[in-house]
Amino acid sequence: MSALLEINDLGVAFRPRDLGGWLRRRAGRGVRAVNGLSLSLERGDSLTIVGEKGCGKERLVRAMMKLTEIEAGDIHFDGQSLRGMRGAALAGFRRRVQLLPGDPLASLNPRLSIAETLAEPLQVHRLSPKRDLAKHVDFLMDQVGLDPAMRKLRPAALSAGDCLRVAIARALSVGPDLLVANDPLANLDLSIQAQIINLLSELHHTLNLTLVFVTHDLRAASHLCRSAAVMYLGRIVEQGPIEELLKRPRHPYTQALLASTPKMRADAPPPVAALTGEPPQAIDLPPGCAFHPRCAKAKAPCRAGLPPVRRPDGPVTVWCHLYPESAASKR
Repeated sequence: MSALLEINDLGVAFRPRDLGGWLRRRAGRGVRAVNGLSLSLERGDSLTIVGEKGCGKERLVRAMMKLTEIEAGDIHFDGQSLRGMRGAALAGFRRRVQLLPGDPLASLNPRLSIAETLAEPLQVHRLSPKRDLAKHVDFLMDQVGLDPAMRKLRPAALSAGDCLRVAIARALSVGPDLLVANDPLANLDLSIQAQIINLLSELHHTLNLTLVFVTHDLRAASHLCRSAAVMYLGRIVEQGPIEELLKRPRHPYTQALLASTPKMRADAPPPVAALTGEPPQAIDLPPGCAFHPRCAKAKAPCRAGLPPVRRPDGPVTVWCHLYPESAASKR
């Protein structure tokens, strides 16, 4: 079975115009925000990409949506390379791959009602005759849990959760194969987060959607996704089934992310600050493992030489010098 989305040795750079001041002068041609990243996702599968702010998630999403230039490697969607994709092929890609933004309110036109917002993509892609638009809009609203009686409301009259439901309905309106959710839960309280996760999970299964869910919260993503890839400074450091990563995280960075995530129990202690310091600048990465300046377990091999290479450990793959090839093979 061929992958619906395949990312091979991807490199995406910040261009000098994206940087400011001394960074622009030092960067020259650009700074790698994503560096040698590879992922594969089968049709109907679900993957979460996890990491703290600045790890490269945003640039990766922009590359997957063909919204930024690919500097190295390639991305294939349903067998087609995104490099050089134009014309009818690009129009088809824009319909089949939809983005769920992190700030739904900012993504909605404040002058358009819900009905007008949902009708627009149907008209642009010529998916519904004008006489059926109202019926299709009502169906989409019902599909995401919005009362069709709200169809004349504008974004300013909606809650953050309802704005996100409108954004989900708009993405679904064109019948996508792949939905990329870019940290959509960031501005919601916990009860609304749970409702949205349940909604996305239901849509994922009933519509056979392929889902990429970008977040900083591995535990929240575990209710929605089957597998996870943990990013740090433009690279994947650990990847595998999400339940396995929650049960026994291998990489020290994954362990730190989980330790800093609040647990939803009344008797749970507050999360600990498992990491100290700030990530290194992408313009000036340290030798060896980029995580070693913040890692309490770092040893001499972590601080020198090349970045760690891929090491399989059961169902999980980890990029860490603490997992030498001989040790990983015995586990």
